[in-house]
Amino acid sequence: MADLFADSARDLAPPDADERRALVALSLVSGVGPGRVRALLAAFGSAAAAMAAPVGRLVRVEGVGQQTAEAVRAWDDAPAVEAQFRRADAVGARFVALADPEYPALLREIYDPPSHLWVRGRLDPADGLAVAVVGTRRASDYGRRVAEAFAGDLVRAGVTVVSGLAYGVDVAAHRGALGAGGRTVAVLGSGVDRIYPARHAPVVRQILETDAGAVVSEFPLGTPPDAVNFPRRNRIVSGMSQATVVAEAHETGGALLTAGLALEQNREVFAVPGSVFAESSGAHRLIQRGQAALAVSAADVLDAIAPQVEAVPPPPAAPEPPLNRVERQLVDALSAEPRPLDAVCADAGLDASTALVYLLQLEFRGLVRQLQGKQFARA
Repeated sequence: MADLFADSARDLAPPDADERRALVALSLVSGVGPGRVRALLAAFGSAAAAMAAPVGRLVRVEGVGQQTAEAVRAWDDAPAVEAQFRRADAVGARFVALADPEYPALLREIYDPPSHLWVRGRLDPADGLAVAVVGTRRASDYGRRVAEAFAGDLVRAGVTVVSGLAYGVDVAAHRGALGAGGRTVAVLGSGVDRIYPARHAPVVRQILETDAGAVVSEFPLGTPPDAVNFPRRNRIVSGMSQATVVAEAHETGGALLTAGLALEQNREVFAVPGSVFAESSGAHRLIQRGQAALAVSAADVLDAIAPQVEAVPPPPAAPEPPLNRVERQLVDALSAEPRPLDAVCADAGLDASTALVYLLQLEFRGLVRQLQGKQFARA
């Protein structure tokens, strides 16, 4: 029945104002999640009709029991609906229904598309060529660099990068896309007015203020980022995308869940290999089980989803600025992989206090990165 709901939405006219309010009302009824919303819309043809239906008809809908049917029939809180639209106006969000032209076409194709989204920013038809870049919240420096590099290369080829704004790989992917001047969509497990994590609000501001994408959620405004919301969020991340790239993952967690959802949605899945000594071996398991193709660059992804699109190499690096003798010793002792300070000092033939002074200067010049635990790497 949910399939009929998704298929019919392609042919429906966008809902009028009353139906939009009825959809919001239905989403606010206790016990009515997205599955029951889809079933009710498929059975009654509209949210307004479902909200007006008697309990006897509601209970005949698959998945709707007596308690839910009585909750739908008894619901009468028009001010709560108006409050949703006021909250949306306050943060510049708008309601996008499944039948609206702006609704992501790829998301409309999945088995269980949300009946509507709250959207801040701008969705674009070009987002039809989108790739999700996901991974662990506990990302290593390697995982973050993989996410940034893949995202940057993808957007330079005209691909929109989708992710979940979480710590670690997700936010690195958004930053990589923005840093390369491309589009990115952040999918939240909370209301679009409840940015989570709060420390990633600057990334959201950059998306919105530079017209570089959108922030979307199916959850009512004001919804907190409860753990149960994130599996639902993940199906939207993969559903909006032609492919999902797992940049780094542990053997349990949301990234592998998103990869599994992508497979169920008949989308491509890629995994980037890492060190066999790392704790984050989830990507290796996906490749080992044949659930993901190995990817070592964005070109591997583009070859599968858009062979007509060529990967665009990043702009050439600026010439290395002049270095004095001590700076050259330090730079030569570093690599792209983080190294502890004592190892850098040993290879450079410097004491720790001298090395730290020069490493700080090199960091200010953008030539060195400092990581946790007094580890350093070339920028």
